[in-house]
Amino acid sequence: MSSPAKSGKAKRASAAPKRNGRAPPFKPIHARALKRKGGAKGLGALLPKVAPQSALAKLRDDRVLAEMTKRVFSAGFVWSVIENKWDGFEAAFLGFDPRKLLTQPDEFWERLASDTRIVRNGQKIMAVRANARFIADIAREHGGFGKFLAAWPATDQIGLLDLMAKRGARLGGMTGQYLLRFLGFDGFVTSRDLVSCLRDAGIELAESPTSKKDRRTIQDVFNAWAAETGLPRIHLSRISAMSIGENYDIETLKGYMGVDE
Repeated sequence: MSSPAKSGKAKRASAAPKRNGRAPPFKPIHARALKRKGGAKGLGALLPKVAPQSALAKLRDDRVLAEMTKRVFSAGFVWSVIENKWDGFEAAFLGFDPRKLLTQPDEFWERLASDTRIVRNGQKIMAVRANARFIADIAREHGGFGKFLAAWPATDQIGLLDLMAKRGARLGGMTGQYLLRFLGFDGFVTSRDLVSCLRDAGIELAESPTSKKDRRTIQDVFNAWAAETGLPRIHLSRISAMSIGENYDIETLKGYMGVDE
């Protein structure tokens, strides 16, 4: 007789994550979101703009580091506090120019730990220094971080996230996903509502899908939905998240543009 643990594992594995080896159709999910948000006009007003590859390629390295820093400091913190102090961040971090920052001595970074213009988190401050190096290295290899992003295929977002987590600082998990979203990369964000939507559609995922297998499944589903609908992944992600869970009114959701929950 199998042990309870093995039996439970076998039962979970028997649930097909996809129908007949394919991702479930996106049409019912889209229809549900349309109904919840008052039709095509209401839903369309809540979809993020998709940056063309040319715009992504033109992103300056200082703006990439600025957004990277905003996402790092916002993680686990009230986002509005970071937004309200952002002018101070820009001044304190020298406009986020990686080259300028990388020439600063240790004393510069030590002083930032007591600088009231920013949120004084020592580990996150040092992450800015590490990420300035990360961006400078990528820019040297590819002619600019924006060009690097523009050349990366949306079909392999999980590979890009792995690279950022490995070579950058504090860019793993949701931080990396939201960074790509706010930079304009055409990708998904595994928010609570998105995961609920995928699980509701019959896709076998953990509630917190951080395993390599779960992440691969999500990527495959989004690639299939993009092929099915012709929609950008950033819209597929947002529509999916708005098809389930708390049905916030349009004005509330407009205040969270780019955020999927």
